[in-house]
Amino acid sequence: MPETLIKVDLKQSPYENEKVHNRWHPDIPMACWVNPGDDFVIETYDWTGGYIKNNDCADDVRDVDLTTVHFLSGPVGVKGAEPGDLLVVDLLDIGAKSDSLWGFNGFFSKKNGGGFLTEHFPHAQKTIWDFHGLYTTSRHVPNVKFAGLIHPGLIGCLPDRKMLEIWNRREVDFIATQPDRVPPLANPPFAKTAHAGAARGDLKAKIAAEGARTVPPREHGGNCDIKDLSRGSKIYFPVYVDGAGLSVGDLHFSQGDGEITFCGAIEMAGWVHMKVDLIKDGMAKYGIKNPIFRPSPITPTYNDYLIFEGISVDEYGKQYYLDVHVAYRQACLNAIEYLTKFGYSRAQAYAILGTAPVQGHISGVVDIPNACATLWLPTQIFDFDIRPGASGPVRAVTPGIEVPLSPDL
Repeated sequence: MPETLIKVDLKQSPYENEKVHNRWHPDIPMACWVNPGDDFVIETYDWTGGYIKNNDCADDVRDVDLTTVHFLSGPVGVKGAEPGDLLVVDLLDIGAKSDSLWGFNGFFSKKNGGGFLTEHFPHAQKTIWDFHGLYTTSRHVPNVKFAGLIHPGLIGCLPDRKMLEIWNRREVDFIATQPDRVPPLANPPFAKTAHAGAARGDLKAKIAAEGARTVPPREHGGNCDIKDLSRGSKIYFPVYVDGAGLSVGDLHFSQGDGEITFCGAIEMAGWVHMKVDLIKDGMAKYGIKNPIFRPSPITPTYNDYLIFEGISVDEYGKQYYLDVHVAYRQACLNAIEYLTKFGYSRAQAYAILGTAPVQGHISGVVDIPNACATLWLPTQIFDFDIRPGASGPVRAVTPGIEVPLSPDL
């Protein structure tokens, strides 16, 4: 059996675990060391460190302090890894912790994080999903069941000092273009809630003051939320510091492409069994500056979809130029409106798009002025037929079930 190098106790605050951190910085001490070719297990908190609870109230989603996230397990040092190498990571297996066989999905308040469709869903809401082996169901979203594709939403290596300075400078400069925007354009360093792993004293203070927030994906990987990074995936990470410094967290039981509700997957605590190796000087050999990966050979088998189109014209009729973001928003809104015809609330439909194995595709980016994006909704996850027919939609959704909502205080 592989050794579990990093363990987490879900009854303990992640701030008390020295093998966990919530910022990116080259000076975060390695939590452990491995050799190329080693395989091992790492346990992780959910991305909020256990703040969100299994209940029927969304106050925790409304009130969560997003400056604390994400809580990552690591960094794992790989002996012999040097800047310019590629760190090869095989995801051998991933699962939920046996004492936490449930997950959550949330819409953040527009005043506290927002989301892809925050203008339409401005208040905090939450759905709880129970795990039944390969499958999941929710007491808040009836008549739907699907197989999970468990994956880490966040995985990457430590940046070097030059890269950290570039990140912080460009994001702080970007914030300055609209400093009063809600939600903000980006998240700058914030020392008060930083967790620097095993660092102490002046080093801890330095990491807290300078450490980059873990919210966005960047050149090193990070919070990419790619649902196909599941069991059997192989990832090639650029190495920027001696030892590489691999960290992982933000595990998802399932997620739709785009993670559109922001807290948009089924978030969970769990474990990752992985193997690491090195390709020396791999960044130059292959011209790689961002991670590349091979997807999992194991995916849920859904082969019948309804595909919703969206173009670069927003819901108010405003034209944009080849804007894929606007186009995908429209595809999502079209799918939500469609699902309401069968009895789902708009919030339930939104939750389905964020959690189920929905595919998102860029279908066209050259035919001015409109890009085209599509959302692929698997029909087989529902226990009734959602396909169009001459007799019209049947309101088959079990009535009287609501998604918990907590208005802003």
